[in-house]
Amino acid sequence: MTCTATKPAAPSAPSAPSALASLLRRYDGAGEPLACRPVPRGLLNQGWRLTTTRGRYFVKRYIAADTADPVVIVRQHRATRALDRLGLPVAAPLPDAWGHTVTVTGGDGYALFPWIDGSHREGTELTLAQSRRLGALLGRVHTALARVQDAVPVPARDRHPSADPARTHADIDELLSLVHAHRPHDALDAAFDALAERRLLERRELLMRHAHRRPPDAERPVAGWVHGDFHPLNLLYRGDEPAAIVDWDRLDVRPRAEEAVRAAAIFFVHPRDGRLDLRKVRAYAAAYRKAAGMPAAEVAAAVHRVWWERLNDFWMLDWRYRRHDRRSDPLFPAASALAVWWTREYEAVRDSFAG
Repeated sequence: MTCTATKPAAPSAPSAPSALASLLRRYDGAGEPLACRPVPRGLLNQGWRLTTTRGRYFVKRYIAADTADPVVIVRQHRATRALDRLGLPVAAPLPDAWGHTVTVTGGDGYALFPWIDGSHREGTELTLAQSRRLGALLGRVHTALARVQDAVPVPARDRHPSADPARTHADIDELLSLVHAHRPHDALDAAFDALAERRLLERRELLMRHAHRRPPDAERPVAGWVHGDFHPLNLLYRGDEPAAIVDWDRLDVRPRAEEAVRAAAIFFVHPRDGRLDLRKVRAYAAAYRKAAGMPAAEVAAAVHRVWWERLNDFWMLDWRYRRHDRRSDPLFPAASALAVWWTREYEAVRDSFAG
């Protein structure tokens, strides 16, 4: 069996073929490996599609520093298996012959999942009815997590005040310096640099104009368990219906309404101009509020917090210019345009979520 890694492995990590062969031996009835190929999507961890004499599987290797702790992985696995038993469309890991769902080899955690046929769908592809079902699904996930995680200790959390615009201005200055020092490789690279500079200058002006609208720390709501990364690449569709919510690496205790707002801002953004499809947002949000039992006022407050977060956030540029990692570059044009459009259409966006 041969398999190419999707990301550079740590020097101490075993090769993918040996790790996968060792993993399979732990599972009764998994069969003998025939072929595997990397699954290229994903920013945190590695994955392979594995074909054996008994079927098809997805093998996940946990390498992201903040999600690779076996204790954290087991917590994710227990939650997804419990949600699966409740009938929610989730990708739950398979237990090995000893009932374990995590195998640590060479310092990295591995897990085996059934392969789920499906495709990713952007929110712009969804109908109004499908948008409603998407909101209802997330609401059901949040209420179900509250049930299955009831006995799980809540991770300790420091207070997370809203973003300080003074720090953001300093960040903008540093990023502008990095953009100006960058030497593009080609015309597309130069065009990205030009867009980054324009958006940074634009954001500086918006922050100066709206600094008085910073959310008070006291507005932070009581949090609950959430998926943590609910977006189109983590939801597989089979036909018109969701087949599986995948990648639960960010399962955590956070404000639930904020996850609903962040998800909509990814699903329903138009890639060309960064505007949200507010008709679909309204359908999605109404269904979410009903399924989650979430008051409209709480969702409206979440819209304000997430809007402010977006105004102050440059993680994609941080990846490109500080970490020299360009995997998030394709996301930047729409995301940066959305912050501007959202500011201009603030009341309409809030009313679509909470109206």
